Amino acid sequence: MRTVNAILFTFLLAAAVGAQTHIIDSKRESARSDKFTNGIVRTSLVPGDPDVKLTINVPSFQMTLWQNGKEVAMYPVGVGKMDYPVAISLRKGTSIEWNPVWIPPSSDWIEKSSTVKPGEVVLPTDPRNPLGKVKIPLGYGYLLHQAKGPQDMGGLVSHGCIRVLQRDLYDLSEKIVAALDLAVTPEQIAAAKRNKKTLLVQMDPPLTVEITYDTIVVEDGKLHVYPDVYQLKKNTLENVRAELKSSGVNDSLVTDAEISRILNLAKGKKKYVASVADLEAGKATSRGRYVAVLSQPADTPKRTGR
Repeated sequence: MRTVNAILFTFLLAAAVGAQTHIIDSKRESARSDKFTNGIVRTSLVPGDPDVKLTINVPSFQMTLWQNGKEVAMYPVGVGKMDYPVAISLRKGTSIEWNPVWIPPSSDWIEKSSTVKPGEVVLPTDPRNPLGKVKIPLGYGYLLHQAKGPQDMGGLVSHGCIRVLQRDLYDLSEKIVAALDLAVTPEQIAAAKRNKKTLLVQMDPPLTVEITYDTIVVEDGKLHVYPDVYQLKKNTLENVRAELKSSGVNDSLVTDAEISRILNLAKGKKKYVASVADLEAGKATSRGRYVAVLSQPADTPKRTGR
């Protein structure tokens, strides 16, 4: 009973602290930029090494788990709708919860709902609970939680939360547990996957979660130009040149006309990708490619969601 009361107190406090606020700190750059990584190094997770963080770049719809500055895993995500954007900011993951309780936030979309009320405790056994099997609170009502299905990936689909495929949430959660040596056993996690009993594990210290909005990124020796999904007027000729120059790329053979064409075509679900070598050789048009921002992965059964 003490554990249940502690869980409910935590949820109610989170709901009381605040409705979701739409925070935009668009000067943050993608953690995958060569400016920070000097070329991404990929590695397997080292259990017991707590130097881990999570980064999400909204326009790329990608979430990366890092350990000691190296990429451990990358996952596709769905993000907030235009009217309910993700909080672009530095957040903290405070706990991992399997079979989570949902506390509807004090938000206009909840106020209009005929099925739930702000601050109501919606149990994991309740069909109105949209969170799926796992959630990771990020503060002020923002969450990482289970997606409806693969159709959420690469889309503006939520009311401000980050949606993640169930299998990826399981993988991410278990990697965090191993890295931080959290007080939960594999047997407890396996049981939580099978049943609907809430299992809550606090992260102390909290996990750093950096959410960025970076549409123009030089990553692993390639320029990526992503669609400006929140229409923040980030995709400009000046910003492309600034990114190239700050990444040490000689852009003298890339014409303004080529950059304008790139920006016009990097829209919808398509991004532009070209190697730095091709850009410096004046082959931005002939060698650059427009490819899907994300390929659609398969997943476990669909859910309803926020």
